[in-house]
Amino acid sequence: MVRSLEAALTSAPVFFEPVPPSLRTRPDRIEAYFQELSQQLQAVDALDAVDVPELIDENHEGRPYYRTADPRQVGRLLADKVQRPVVVNKVVAHLPSSEALVAWAQETVDAGIRNVVLVGGSSRYIPYPGPQVIDADKACATLLRTHGGQLGNIAIPQRQGEAHRMLAKTRAGASFFTTQILFDSESLCRTLREYDALCQKAGVPPAAVLLSVAPLADETDAEFVRWLGADIPEAAERWILNGDESLAGDRAIEHARRVWDETRAVVESDGLSLALGVNIEQLTQRHLEVALRMLSELSTVVRQGRSP
Repeated sequence: MVRSLEAALTSAPVFFEPVPPSLRTRPDRIEAYFQELSQQLQAVDALDAVDVPELIDENHEGRPYYRTADPRQVGRLLADKVQRPVVVNKVVAHLPSSEALVAWAQETVDAGIRNVVLVGGSSRYIPYPGPQVIDADKACATLLRTHGGQLGNIAIPQRQGEAHRMLAKTRAGASFFTTQILFDSESLCRTLREYDALCQKAGVPPAAVLLSVAPLADETDAEFVRWLGADIPEAAERWILNGDESLAGDRAIEHARRVWDETRAVVESDGLSLALGVNIEQLTQRHLEVALRMLSELSTVVRQGRSP
């Protein structure tokens, strides 16, 4: 039985984040890709939502170059095929104004998509034209909630003061966070403890937090993940790749499960009140098969710890 996203966010939510096809991809290949993807995702009973990213490159001035179609177009197509809630990401920093954000949110709701993740710019040194994430949350939260939607943000556990940012975003309307891709549990566990304590002190129910994981196949993947801003401990990279790329996918899945198990153990042992979930990222087109295997195996593990 498919849960509503609101219900899923209360108990071990499971998201899958596919890579939308490039704008240069031939239409027939796009159709074939979505057909394969939707068939595979339909078979995962524990999947709660498809999380569609907005893939952007920036020049040195922070101006965006959009590499894929509008996430809302992709999301609408997947929602029809997969029959699961869809979440679309939007980098608000690149919008020309707060008014443009409100217009985008209204267009999104009118298109039948109610769940969004609002994302900031990639650099703190660039004066982006769009609103800050907290201001964007405040501008969109009521509209989304009125239409039964959910608002999310990105959490970066390695960033100093992140728990305080998460509390401010929760107060502004965020009901869940997906993390930056993680390859160890230490920074996340530290942030979760602090965030949960801050919420308890403020009398604010904590938002759900989804641990993001992704498969690696070779050194190129590791470099790409670092370019995205994620940290890969040397020991984790060495163990996953290990000089044998043919088994890297299997080791990546095992490592992701280890990170999940360690994080869930802390949440349970410390009695944290937040709901912990997982977001599996495809990373690139060539990772579809191993990312789907990671989804299948991790969703089973997550469901085992889910409340009835």
